[in-house]
Amino acid sequence: MNLHTLLHYLQPYMAINVDNQKVISIENDSRHVKTGSLFICIKGFTVDGHDFAEKAVEKGAIAVISEKKLTLPVPVILVKDTKRAMAVIADAFFQQPSQKLHLVGITGTNGKTTTSHIIEKILSDSGKKTGLIGTMYMKIGENKYDVKNTTPDSLTLQHYFKQMVDAGVESTVMEVSSHALDEGRIHGCDFDVTVFTNLTQDHLDYHKTMEDYKHAKGLLFAQLGSAFCHKNPKYAILNNDDPTVRTYTKATAAHVLTYGITKKADIMAANIRMAASGTVFDLMTPFGKHTVSMKLIGKFNVYNVLAGVGAGMASGIPIYKIIQSIEKVEGVSGRFETVHAGQNFTVIVDYAHTPDSLENALKTIKQFSKKRIFVIVGCGGDRDRSKRPLMAEIACKYGTHPIFTSDNPRSENPQSIIKDMEAGVVGKQFITIIDRKEAIHYAVKTAKEGDVVLIAGKGHETYQLIGNQIINFDDRLVAREAIEEH
Repeated sequence: MNLHTLLHYLQPYMAINVDNQKVISIENDSRHVKTGSLFICIKGFTVDGHDFAEKAVEKGAIAVISEKKLTLPVPVILVKDTKRAMAVIADAFFQQPSQKLHLVGITGTNGKTTTSHIIEKILSDSGKKTGLIGTMYMKIGENKYDVKNTTPDSLTLQHYFKQMVDAGVESTVMEVSSHALDEGRIHGCDFDVTVFTNLTQDHLDYHKTMEDYKHAKGLLFAQLGSAFCHKNPKYAILNNDDPTVRTYTKATAAHVLTYGITKKADIMAANIRMAASGTVFDLMTPFGKHTVSMKLIGKFNVYNVLAGVGAGMASGIPIYKIIQSIEKVEGVSGRFETVHAGQNFTVIVDYAHTPDSLENALKTIKQFSKKRIFVIVGCGGDRDRSKRPLMAEIACKYGTHPIFTSDNPRSENPQSIIKDMEAGVVGKQFITIIDRKEAIHYAVKTAKEGDVVLIAGKGHETYQLIGNQIINFDDRLVAREAIEEH
């Protein structure tokens, strides 16, 4: 695509003597620039792309998009906001790929990953070739690729969409983080269905207040637009049991489908029966009442499934096919995942890293646990400190044997993180084992027949962030090793 054609989409901007050269690629990392690239200067948290503009030109950039005047031997296109400009340029360069996909976006504090996999399964089983973008990986058809963020920047995102379109993907499901919404990473994404799971405390190190956090999540629904598209209607699938639902209902002009368990909604679950092997419930929809018997465990997974039912209905899939898909879902890696290695007690690894998700996991365990509950839990460093005592309080409230340990301490001292946790449980019974591997081995060695060991916080992660180091660490592998050893 020629530079003049690209700039046609970019308003307003200021530039002088811009040649109509062919743009080979769009880059925001100078290390990836090649001859014919258009370089966009993005100011991040740790580095400023403006400082690398000269290097980008040396490597062959034919023009630079910048927020400030730069003295360079190539045209400099001045804009007020390079992140916003990047979203516009990326969408144009890759030929509006999201408009060629049935795009489903999911936001909320907890449940995004599981819900995205449920919806992807429903769409795939209906005969669609699917794509998926989320916390664990990007998936195009059956091929998986590593990702750095839950929701990539707009340039990377549009590139992914283009790859999916070229591969014949028809429907794409993606997790949408509050950070991405706040930073405009999804500008240009033409969503057809959006889903809200829930809103509880998280990411206050970034958003500062729950009101700001709520507002960021709401942008997904507000950005569905105000036009009524009768040929291709837009849908917002909202959790009616969450008090935030009123705000998000007002924020969108799209068709709204609600789901829930306690409050009357379009899609509901009743008569929920849980066991260690799965969950059975009655599903009520506008199409009647149906019995669902699924392998997923827990009330929180019932919510995830109801969200999936709503997205499936909004995507035009018959209810009987939706239920067939749900009943085949085995589970998601690191989400209430059991580890079996011949032991006579239960070991569960779960991504629970917020107070709400930890409480949901432990409430579920208490419904089928016959004996003791060991809870191995820590909190991430350089993140919201206010949730640390809450996590500890919940572990002590529901667990018989809470064990406080290290999670991803990053630049913080693990002992300082645990002291913050301990402040919430003064006078309560717990033990502290800073070394996470040692903590897991202790719980496994101590557990007896019928007990449950919950290893919370890291789920699918295969690493631990300690200082500037990335250490190989997988809770599931460590638990299996501990079981086999003890």
